[in-house]
Order: sequence, then structure tokens, then C-alpha cells
Amino acid sequence: MQLEYYLLLAAALFCIGVFGLVTSRNAIRVLMSIELMLNAVNINLMAFSNYLDPQGIKGQVFAVFVITIAAAEAAVGLAIVLSIYRNRDTVDMEQFNLLKW
Repeated sequence: MQLEYYLLLAAALFCIGVFGLVTSRNAIRVLMSIELMLNAVNINLMAFSNYLDPQGIKGQVFAVFVITIAAAEAAVGLAIVLSIYRNRDTVDMEQFNLLKW
């Protein structure tokens, strides 16, 4: 396949992730939107790696690092959301006013 198809797929995923991040009030949906955006970045890394240097694995190595960071982000984010849910009984982003004066 051509590079443009992968870039269009990644752009669509990234736009869906940004839309979900901006419009969602649910903390779990925000975390899922961030994951979609990171997966779009992984598609770009793999596509450009295959297009520019088919014999190398630089893009794949960077994608593994992004997946690792995404897993750590999801674990920490879910721990924070569960902690706030236990205290506030909601995962609505508008209700997260713990740090306000």
C-alpha cells in the first residue's frame, strides 16, 4: 500500500482522539482518546519507517517505546480515576475540583 493511505488512517484516528479529548466529560473517555492519539502516532512511525528505510527497524523500536509509555500512562491514569471515584462517586471531569481553592 502507499504511504498516503497509512497517513490518512493515522490522521483520522488522531482527529477522533482529539475530538474525544475536547468534547468528553468522562475521565475514562479522555484516557481512551489519548490512547487513540498515541496509536495514530504509532501508525505514522511504522509507515514512515517502512517507507524511508524498509530494512531498518527504527520506527518499530520507537513504536514499542510509545506503547510502553501508553501502558504506564493508562495504569497511572486509571489509578487516579479510581481514587477520585472512591472519594467523589463520579468520573465527570467537571466534578474534579479537588485542587481548587
